[in-house]
Amino acid sequence: MGEWSNFFIGTAGAAATLTGLIFVGVSINLAKILSIPKLPDRALISLILLLQILILSLLFLVPGQSLTILGIEVLCLGVIVYATIFKIDISVFLKTEKKFRPHYSFNMLLSQIALLPYLIAGFEILLQGENGFYWLIPAILFSFLKAVLDAWVLLVEINR
Repeated sequence: MGEWSNFFIGTAGAAATLTGLIFVGVSINLAKILSIPKLPDRALISLILLLQILILSLLFLVPGQSLTILGIEVLCLGVIVYATIFKIDISVFLKTEKKFRPHYSFNMLLSQIALLPYLIAGFEILLQGENGFYWLIPAILFSFLKAVLDAWVLLVEINR
């Protein structure tokens, strides 16, 4: 586990920083974001993804936890976040005009690509031990990617 400490310290710091930047960006563009029905949900999704990275990284930095406890934590956090974001995505999709649904479907696919590796990681940690940690790499990278893409829309694209 000691070999992974720097990774989780780095991801915790990056997630905390990006979460703060999104809060600032949303507060700057709040009126515009609230005027477009789907954007508050998109902002919430990006914040949830970053908070998931932050919480997960902090849990991995707690000393003395067994791999079983870590696996359970990863799996529980993954299920909660997956269910929450899936519910938000479905709600937004159903409210989206039919001509824009293919675009939002791609956005939903990116959420799935970011979230499914967390679930796999939780199971793998429980079954295989530390080898399951490697599933957290794509989970965290795709979560960062999805959150940054959403942040770009919230901060730049809405002002075009």
